[in-house]
Amino acid sequence: MNTAPGMTLGGHLRVGRLGFGAMRLCGPGVWGWPSDRDNALQVLRRAVELGVNFIDTADAYGPRVNEEQIAEALYPYPAGLAIATKGGSTRSGPGQWGRDGRPAHLKRACEGSLRRLKLERIDLYQLHAVDPRIPLEEQVGALRALRDEGKIALVGLSNVNLEQLRRAQRIVEIASVQNNYNVGNRTSEPVLEYCQAHGIAFIPYFPLDGGDLPAVTALRGVARAHGSTIWQIGLAWLLAHSPITLPIPGTSSLDHLAENVAAYRISLSSDEQAELDALASGRE
Repeated sequence: MNTAPGMTLGGHLRVGRLGFGAMRLCGPGVWGWPSDRDNALQVLRRAVELGVNFIDTADAYGPRVNEEQIAEALYPYPAGLAIATKGGSTRSGPGQWGRDGRPAHLKRACEGSLRRLKLERIDLYQLHAVDPRIPLEEQVGALRALRDEGKIALVGLSNVNLEQLRRAQRIVEIASVQNNYNVGNRTSEPVLEYCQAHGIAFIPYFPLDGGDLPAVTALRGVARAHGSTIWQIGLAWLLAHSPITLPIPGTSSLDHLAENVAAYRISLSSDEQAELDALASGRE
């Protein structure tokens, strides 16, 4: 079954509008394997069974573990499954994150992801975060070179502001932007508006704000009206807020996975949408 009406990334990559963020399948601090390895693999397989055909990961998740999990659970990949990964973040321990946007590092990171994912070409490769020590043009230029070499199909960005997105667009066509965004956190609204105006997919990460959504009272009222959870309402709002959003809720629970996937069936009324729209007004 399809998880949501489809959308197209980069003019040709067709995916459902509700993906799966695989990061939570790692151990504490996004480090190593979780204690229940089999469950992590089962969640990935069940996501695909439920119709999810877009899975997001990064070489920094684990590090490397998350990509290995995806290949172990799903390779050979079913037709139509798109895998997105990222490069440019480094890890030194649980909960510790660094950045390395040197072109040579990004090239090595991409090649490592190709090996772990057992792919000849990555559907969507994203700069995980801009490294302030390296000119943005060099970082994005490295991804353009990887695309031109046929190692990646589409170029995406993550954790960028509007000015950075505009600069990147001058270097290579940007297929997607992945930023922290949800019903209570709208700081990336200008980026979303730019993406919508220019045909760029917007991938909100932490679409449920890590399980700590603000304005819970309003969400609960809408949830009661639909016989759903507040988390499902948060996802339904994201899907309705803009036609270019591609939420990627993550979980290590099979039950929560099923709940998340079912969120696309929820149709918010115009009054409910307006009520949730008013919960936050933060802008960059």
